[in-house]
Amino acid sequence: MRHFAPHLGRRFVLAQPLIDDLSVGAVLLVWWLPAAASGPDAYDVVQGFLGSWLGISLLFGWTVSMFYHLCNGIRHLAWDTGVGLDLKSTYATGWTVVVATAILTLIAWVAGIVRWSG
Repeated sequence: MRHFAPHLGRRFVLAQPLIDDLSVGAVLLVWWLPAAASGPDAYDVVQGFLGSWLGISLLFGWTVSMFYHLCNGIRHLAWDTGVGLDLKSTYATGWTVVVATAILTLIAWVAGIVRWSG
């Protein structure tokens, strides 16, 4: 039986690490929110970690994962309407997702760094 959508039955190589990054980001968010509500001492501890090289790396991975998930979700919405299901289109939209993810991540980090430093 042939699958309706070309993504069924196989997984993209980056899918599992990106899902893991989303989980790590959710844990960081659950740690950060109560710390922000608890007061300056707890908040400073979390911000200290998030400002470290490890924290920044985790936040960067989370940002990439979030934008990949967003862009690929839009791609899947198009597939749900029956658009772009031929092989050539799936490859083209796949690379479009990768490029859009990189551009959106870059924009978000540049905006964040400008806001943080300014």
